[in-house]
Amino acid sequence: MTSLSQPETFDCRQIFAQTLIELARQDERIVIVCNDSVGSSNLNEFKKEFPDRLVNVGIAEQNMIGVAAGLANSGFIPFVSCAGPFLSGRALEQVKADVAYNMYPIILCAQSPGISYGELGPTHHSIEDFSWIRALTDITLLNPADPKQTKDAIHWAVQANKPVYMRINRFKIPKTTPETASFEVGKALLLKEGNDVTLMTTGILVPRALEAAVILEQEGISARVLNIHTINPIDKEAIIAAALETRGIITMEEAMTTGGLGAAVSEVVVENHPTKMRILGVSHFAPTGSASFLLDYFGLSVENIVKSASELAG
Repeated sequence: MTSLSQPETFDCRQIFAQTLIELARQDERIVIVCNDSVGSSNLNEFKKEFPDRLVNVGIAEQNMIGVAAGLANSGFIPFVSCAGPFLSGRALEQVKADVAYNMYPIILCAQSPGISYGELGPTHHSIEDFSWIRALTDITLLNPADPKQTKDAIHWAVQANKPVYMRINRFKIPKTTPETASFEVGKALLLKEGNDVTLMTTGILVPRALEAAVILEQEGISARVLNIHTINPIDKEAIIAAALETRGIITMEEAMTTGGLGAAVSEVVVENHPTKMRILGVSHFAPTGSASFLLDYFGLSVENIVKSASELAG
């Protein structure tokens, strides 16, 4: 039994694989294209049940996108499963030309994104993906926070009939999404009301934002917490409301601060209702260390979120 102070945590790659099997049983158009990542993507069971619907191209990520585009052009719904840094980095030109330009219904699944690979270093960190994929405006960019949102995002993507990029988080995280919450692309999920400061977060940082909000409440600061699971299109209405109704906005992301969530929010703020902001995230290539260490190193600890919010609230 898990204690209240240490909730059960989950690896979202598992619900990703389970959901794909369930959907593939219902829809023969669903196929998977991967880059020698069957094991790390938890796709062994899918391969066992649907051996003819999984294409492993090996370590050839650019070809992987081309194969997926061909399958989409033939009427299939391809899920591309690949380690995050190689999907958004090595294959970016093909994502632009083969997927976004053609508006093919391909679901790009970035496995172990952000700084999940920790000690493997900057070559294996996928911290630029928000910036790069946001620039391809026709691709919906999703970053689910927990197993429920991951499953809901996959279900939405299958019927979207458009290109989708989503992170499949490896960093173990607790459940933060209420079971009754619906998944609306382009709409932030309000997790806590507040009128002093707004914490806008995404993905694996949602639990840290909620924990920070509890501490802030004890200090007399009312923090609104928004889970921004959709980076593109961004929820302009929720951002403008936060700028109008609270004293400032703090964004936090497991990604580069240039061009990511913070940039997307600030673009809305500066054009509609300028307010004080703090943008927390990755600022440069990381040193060697575990994922947990690196989150703290880049100021994404609960303590620094609290400190930043206290300063912003005055």
